[in-house]
Amino acid sequence: MAQIEETTALRRVPPATAIVLCYRLILRQLLTPGRIVVLTLLALVATVSAFALGVADASLDDGVGLLAGLGFGVVVPVVCLVFGGAAIGDLRDDKTLVYVWLRPIDRWPVVVGAAAAAATLAAPITLIPLTLAAAGTGVGNSVVPATLLAGVVGVVAYTAVFTLFGVVLKRFIVWGLAYILIMEGFVAQAGPGVARFALRKYTRSILVDITGADLDLADFSLAVGVITPLVVAVVAVAVAAWRLRSMDID
Repeated sequence: MAQIEETTALRRVPPATAIVLCYRLILRQLLTPGRIVVLTLLALVATVSAFALGVADASLDDGVGLLAGLGFGVVVPVVCLVFGGAAIGDLRDDKTLVYVWLRPIDRWPVVVGAAAAAATLAAPITLIPLTLAAAGTGVGNSVVPATLLAGVVGVVAYTAVFTLFGVVLKRFIVWGLAYILIMEGFVAQAGPGVARFALRKYTRSILVDITGADLDLADFSLAVGVITPLVVAVVAVAVAAWRLRSMDID
């Protein structure tokens, strides 16, 4: 009888508490020196390139184009892929995800905590270097706030989507790079219809709407550029939670 009461009590973990527990656990698991150093160096490439462009007295279109292409086409998605995919994917691949269920909780707080942990690490690694890069271009005062807003939206959306990748795909890095390089890098160039499925188009639209630069694949309004990726993030987290709930965890 006492054992049944104890089990019942364990099942009454509030969702907020479960999110915090999963967030702390996954944050510690993601926080490895190797990841931090390598991804920070990748992000600093954009900063160095932007300062070099600023020394060359580049135009607004060149400066924003560099941020959109290198910063939001490579740095943000790759960093979010590494952290977002590994948030649950590493636990699943290592067969340690089962330990999360030792204290019975719903599956959706696990996904929310994982996505939040991934975003917590991805945000400073991407936003700080890209903000410095925006300032370093010297092409206008509006570039910095545009970069910050696009960066926040991009980090939230990409980490959520790649957290879903980590739940449903075993080789999430391979599939994530395929999405970044093939879907967003090449297929999205085919036309505005296909480009709607590329998160890159929405971050580019934010940059263009605020700065007034002239870039391709950036014809959405500011509202659409901000709201759509956030909706995608919510849907991705919901799908990941549903999939995790139906999975058999070894």
